[in-house]
Amino acid sequence: QVQLVESGGGLVQPGGSLRLSCAASGNIFSIYVMGWYRQAPGKQREWVTSITSGGTTMYADSVEGRFTISRDNAKNTVYLQMNSLKPEDTALYYCKASKGPSNYWGQGTQVTVSS
Repeated sequence: QVQLVESGGGLVQPGGSLRLSCAASGNIFSIYVMGWYRQAPGKQREWVTSITSGGTTMYADSVEGRFTISRDNAKNTVYLQMNSLKPEDTALYYCKASKGPSNYWGQGTQVTVSS
């Protein structure tokens, strides 16, 4: 079992930045693929970015060049640095841990981009 707790969401103006954190329980964090997903009101949850246990990163086209995912295995934490935020980035952001058929989700943190 892995428990995930996201933090760092909030209200930010267009063009601003936020850094989300996802803290994981357990001492096997390093073997999981970690990802961020988001869900806007009335829309399906969508994948945003992932980072493998080896540090390989992947991004959705909509956030490429603006968002950066990173992980600190010593702290059992994954981060999402979000720059140049747009109103369309407004959503509930979820952290996910995956290994084989096992998937674990956090409860989400709200990001609102508005002037």
